Amino acid sequence: MSPVASVVKINVLTVPAEQREVLEKRFAARAGAVESADGFEWFELLRPVEGTDQYLVYTRWRSEADFEAWMAGSMRGAHAPAPGSEGGEARKPAATGSTVWSFEVVQTAEPRPTVAEGSADAEGSAS
Repeated sequence: MSPVASVVKINVLTVPAEQREVLEKRFAARAGAVESADGFEWFELLRPVEGTDQYLVYTRWRSEADFEAWMAGSMRGAHAPAPGSEGGEARKPAATGSTVWSFEVVQTAEPRPTVAEGSADAEGSAS
């Protein structure tokens, strides 16, 4: 475990079926809005596959302070209507509900590198 754990925020958005496309288009339109925030580490928008109408907005931050600074500052701009969007319709939320879950990262794993069959290392050991 590292001395300073990342912080994960998952915004659980309840999105009616007729608003799914609207939500996804809005996220696509502001792609890049969070990536330059100090302390930002990762973002994913997760679409429900079956059994729920809840999207998950996953973000990972270096610290709680970095997340809070983004919330107090540039997040407001990221949630403003896109230029040229339809007047009042752009301001209507696509989600009917929202809950934020907070977590600290205590363990991570990455894929292990593998030696491809037929590579120079594999062939060299067979000789």
